[in-house]
Amino acid sequence: MKGLPSQASGHVRRLRSSAKNARVNRKNAAPFLLSTSSLLALIVAAPLVLAPQPAHSFEIFGWKFFENGKEEEAAVPDPIAYEAEVSVSERSDVDLTKEMTSTSLLVQQVKKPPSGEAGLIARSLSDRERLIARLYADGRYGGTVSISLNGLPLESALERAGLPDGRPVQVKVLVDPGPAFTFGTVTVQSPGGDLSTDPAFWGLAPGDPAGSGKILSAERRIVTMLRGRGYPEAKIAERRITADHSSDRLDVALIADAGPQARFGKVTVSGTEVTKPEFVVQQAMIPEGGIYSPEDISRARKRLNDLGIFSSIRFVEGDIARPDGTLPITIQVSERKRHVIGAGASWSSTEGFSAEAYWRRRNLFGGGETLSVEGSIGRIGSESIANQEYSARIAFEKPGVFGPLTSFTTSLEAKQENPDAYISRTLTYDAFLSREFSDQVKGRAGFEIQYADEEDAFGDNQYLLVGLPADLTFDNRDDKLNPSKGVFAALFGEPAYDAKNGNGMGFLKGTVSTYYALDEAKRFILAGKLSAGSIIAPSVSAVPANRRLIAGGGGSIRGYAYRNVGPRLNGEVVGGRSLIEMSGEVRVRITETIGVVGFVDAGNAYEDTIPDFSDGLKIGVGAGLRYFTPIGPLRVDAAVPLDPEQDDPSFALYVGLSQAF
Repeated sequence: MKGLPSQASGHVRRLRSSAKNARVNRKNAAPFLLSTSSLLALIVAAPLVLAPQPAHSFEIFGWKFFENGKEEEAAVPDPIAYEAEVSVSERSDVDLTKEMTSTSLLVQQVKKPPSGEAGLIARSLSDRERLIARLYADGRYGGTVSISLNGLPLESALERAGLPDGRPVQVKVLVDPGPAFTFGTVTVQSPGGDLSTDPAFWGLAPGDPAGSGKILSAERRIVTMLRGRGYPEAKIAERRITADHSSDRLDVALIADAGPQARFGKVTVSGTEVTKPEFVVQQAMIPEGGIYSPEDISRARKRLNDLGIFSSIRFVEGDIARPDGTLPITIQVSERKRHVIGAGASWSSTEGFSAEAYWRRRNLFGGGETLSVEGSIGRIGSESIANQEYSARIAFEKPGVFGPLTSFTTSLEAKQENPDAYISRTLTYDAFLSREFSDQVKGRAGFEIQYADEEDAFGDNQYLLVGLPADLTFDNRDDKLNPSKGVFAALFGEPAYDAKNGNGMGFLKGTVSTYYALDEAKRFILAGKLSAGSIIAPSVSAVPANRRLIAGGGGSIRGYAYRNVGPRLNGEVVGGRSLIEMSGEVRVRITETIGVVGFVDAGNAYEDTIPDFSDGLKIGVGAGLRYFTPIGPLRVDAAVPLDPEQDDPSFALYVGLSQAF
């Protein structure tokens, strides 16, 4: 470091000062109060080292070190090679040695040499602070970290002009962890906040290991609880942390300042271009005059996000007005592009390729309305062009039609279906009014009219169904595309009348799926699904083929041909008036991006309205791979039917996005 410019010398002086401030007070006599620059600073830093993390950039003499991305890969001026070794004075504690080694920046970054001796010294200083923070996180407040460079102590390296000869530089890190502290006297106070004074309630029970993360967690819980009780300005006003090295105890005193209790005041909106501000206020449903609640803010954010018209949403809390204690809220939004084009595709060995595309115009009239034009083609490659499956649909949705929890949808769809059992051409118009009863429960009811022209084993038939469909869903899954816990349940019912043939009928179907993680990391998940359906009608032939209950295929019993399981007439599947389907999966996540699945599917369709189990169940078994992407798992399943019939394959492959259910 000889000949460094004055700027460099000044920086080295600052490094020396930093090193001195980082030393840990190890008095063994009377209790002492750790300074804010040591214990409290490292308590705050401790969570950052609970798991190995990439280093942030560090700049010295105009050069940057420890950076991520392309800049980190750039050539480093005057790189200095070194070898690092971490040892712990308590040799018997193998786990602690591994923990310190995995935390050490010097070890993590050994293949990325710093720039010159100054860069290595800077990295060593950062490493020492990081390791001390790790010790504090483990409740070890009397520990020390000593670092030497080619035998020269780090403090001495800061005072002299250069490091001893020898390359690569031998960096030795010696950690003396000291004793593990336990909590001693713990007090929690909050004048006016009415908080529990029981230390165990906050995870700070006397006698428990005194990890610094527990203190931070308690502080967060205190502030969160106070905010939840209507105190938006709640904070930790004072913390006193005293380490007694004679008894290895840590005394903690946390004093919270609740601040004034607030009520929601006037709600205003900024950032809208097309959207009507009053519509945003209506959908947010923030109760003006009600006691302030973060949960109300969270629910408002979800409702606005669900509209799909905003790219960003912020809730800015103003100052609490005196003397009424009202808190004005400003909703800052940024609108998304109004035109959307999307596409998707899937494939199975029994059904061929399918593709779909859509065009949407969002926020049509400034009230969150959506106009969609959708189209799809199915059975590509497995049927001639004329016999492929087609659909075209135009739909309109208006949220908030009768208040913020309601919406209106209507659509017109033309469709051709061509499974092996029949060919159906339909034209359907429907209109629904939907209602959100809670975050988990939603329902809708509406009107539907459908004309169907079909060919199947019963011959050529036409139907004109007029119905009143309704459904109710419950969904508390933690992830819609890749759930690990929760339940999804749906119930559908529709009374209908065939105006062309003079037949009345009723449709009923229910499904429920649930998920259970066997471990905290959610790498082993059990998933199960049960579906059942029934149709009340004079006969099977009185029901349009596209509405009959038929099993088989990727969303039903994997391994069997699509809609090829059910009652037959002259060898052709005609479907039935009742159905039951069951699926079970074991999902194992091997790495962050790769998973495997084993599954069993079973089910059948029956001629009568009530299932006749004397016909048994069709069973399919298989396994699959999952590749986890930011938008959901990519699914590849292979299934084998155990009791195949006419038109069923010996095995089937399925490719799609998201889990099977």
